[in-house]
Amino acid sequence: MNQPAPLPDRRSWAEPWKVKVVEPVRLTTREQRDAAIREAGWNTFLLRSDDVYIDLLTDSGTSAMSDSQWAGMMLGDEAYAGSRNFYHLWDAVREYYGYQYIVPTHQGRGAEHILSRILIKPGDVIPGNMYFTTTRLHQELAGGTFVDVIIPEAHDPASEHPFKGNVDLEGLARVIAEHGPERIPYVCLHATVNMAGGQPVSLENARAVRELTAKHGIRVFMDATRAVENAYFIQQREPGQQGRPVAAILKEFCSLTDGCTMSGKKDPLVNIGGWLAMNDETLYEEASNLVVVFEGLHTYGGMAGRDMEAMARGIVESVQDDHIRARIGQVEYLGHKLIGWGIPVVKPIGGHAVYLDARAIYDHLPQDQFPAQMLAAQLYLDSGVRAMERGIVSAGRDPATGDHRYPRLELVRLTIPRRVYTQAHMDVVAESVAAVYSQRANTPGLRMVHEPKYLRFFQARFEPL
Repeated sequence: MNQPAPLPDRRSWAEPWKVKVVEPVRLTTREQRDAAIREAGWNTFLLRSDDVYIDLLTDSGTSAMSDSQWAGMMLGDEAYAGSRNFYHLWDAVREYYGYQYIVPTHQGRGAEHILSRILIKPGDVIPGNMYFTTTRLHQELAGGTFVDVIIPEAHDPASEHPFKGNVDLEGLARVIAEHGPERIPYVCLHATVNMAGGQPVSLENARAVRELTAKHGIRVFMDATRAVENAYFIQQREPGQQGRPVAAILKEFCSLTDGCTMSGKKDPLVNIGGWLAMNDETLYEEASNLVVVFEGLHTYGGMAGRDMEAMARGIVESVQDDHIRARIGQVEYLGHKLIGWGIPVVKPIGGHAVYLDARAIYDHLPQDQFPAQMLAAQLYLDSGVRAMERGIVSAGRDPATGDHRYPRLELVRLTIPRRVYTQAHMDVVAESVAAVYSQRANTPGLRMVHEPKYLRFFQARFEPL
């Protein structure tokens, strides 16, 4: 009798959902893509989505909603004031994030704007674990200056440190001593750290940050956009956290901060919306008054009732262990495939994206020839896969000198939307990256021919050298 084949060391897993609705996409020809990228000024943000085959530009607002969320959309209470969906959202934030007060906004940068307006004064300094583009801009527009206090390992793509998003505690202490706590309105804690490659912060580090800031009466506000993903990494990597539900870790993590900004377009699985949360009632009163000026009434803040309902339900779904395990598992599947082929990527693989090390791939190009911008364009030309630059273009210019900022990380982000693509799509992406990598020696740089004043990476235009 034939014996059954032995089981593999590791069993396969599948996504904890099944497909109910599909959206057709089309694969264009090389000639069509060449015309499209030239028309877009070699900027993937300026491509038309109809010309994109697999869209990994961002995970912001691009996730697939569940049948429960779509059903909730039909229960939208579009009352101008006091929508029942606002209170559903309020309850979900309180239950899963633990904050007492919530101010809804149209998306995360609306929350960043309001927070900056109510807390930052000209001359203030805001320490944080690496900048994020819109966050830093709002801080600067309010008269503040961002200071990076992330650990050194975050700037090394090859470092395998499990928590490269951690705050450098000695560095933070130096900033406090140099500027004084009265000039620091809050510490900005990103979880996970987007610009470092989606890298997490440990629970131990968050506790230490809380202890240090509490001694000086300094607030801690978190960018909680991907805090659920951060909680998953804590569960998987931090000693003593294995076996704890992600939801419990998330709530404890948030308890170490005074509030947060949130783009609901990421972890909470919706296409639009966000919020600013806090525990201080006086700050809440000020924020809920300011939201009326810039966003909408304090019970909708730029969102329709149906969007708030979808977000409330999305929060509940986002903290389920099966969901977050599959979400990050797909990212790791792509990342480890590229690592196996010897392609330089940021290690360890982050939560929402795989980051290609454009500086290592195009080591013949100086940074002011925008290697990451060119790498993103070459991926699109090869296969119709749209990615985005996270390097010198995203870093922008120093407002004091007008010179380019030169970050140590020059990356291309392959951002995986939640519940959208299959493993077969990831295989196509990996093969396209490998094809572009094989042609790296013959690839020229770019020069910028149009530069917007703010957040230039969204609208800048380039041409090949």
